[in-house]
Amino acid sequence: MLRKQSAVIMKDVKKSFDGGKEFVLKGIDLEIPKGSLTAIIGFSGTGKSVMLKHLLGLFKPTSGYIEILGQDISKFTPDELTAFRCKFGVLFQSAALFDDMTVLENVCFPLLEHRRDLKMPQVLRIAEEKLVQVGLESKHYHKLPSQISGGMQKRTGLARALALDPEILIYDEPTTGLDPILTEMVDNLILSTHKLREGLTSIMVSHDLSAAFRIADHIAMLDSGRVLLFGTPDDFFNTDIELVKKFVNKGMKHQ
Repeated sequence: MLRKQSAVIMKDVKKSFDGGKEFVLKGIDLEIPKGSLTAIIGFSGTGKSVMLKHLLGLFKPTSGYIEILGQDISKFTPDELTAFRCKFGVLFQSAALFDDMTVLENVCFPLLEHRRDLKMPQVLRIAEEKLVQVGLESKHYHKLPSQISGGMQKRTGLARALALDPEILIYDEPTTGLDPILTEMVDNLILSTHKLREGLTSIMVSHDLSAAFRIADHIAMLDSGRVLLFGTPDDFFNTDIELVKKFVNKGMKHQ
């Protein structure tokens, strides 16, 4: 049987912000299969956000190796890295929409920045297609973010993340601070989006363990700057690692 290709490979990745006195990442080893939906979980302060910023090329590792879609991103020039980032889409925790742009303008923005070859009618068509894909009605397209609900803002943010047809879609705490109904909506939106695009790799950092175990193909738990366990949801429920059992049991009880 052929081994599934990896979208992300991290080998012994370490990161220090103080010249090596203290490390936030203490040797991350992780391979995320291409086409999978992978959840990153763990206690606060274990390095989840720092790890994501390494994947996006916002941070460079102090030591170790990172390969994204078969390429060593540490060798890229700034211009090459900017071009490579078009292969990513990111849904931020707060949707992070531009307040002074309409819903449609927010989704057009990455196309206008990175697809200068497209004429405006083409840009608008693609943006509208993405908004339809995430289930937002056309009557909201010309509203400002302040004029739509939190759920609609999330849908708009996801449409913008999908605008450039990314190969990797990253969700940074997509349901933090949301009520249970809106949380379920976002979780289902993540799952339906993942299934809609063949070959799409989805990476979700989340405190919502019930969602992680319900929708993810694989889960990575970070602890003290390392990957404590990587596997399927069943692997987590059947593990003998005490810290994983404690984290999962407590997390599931509180949801």
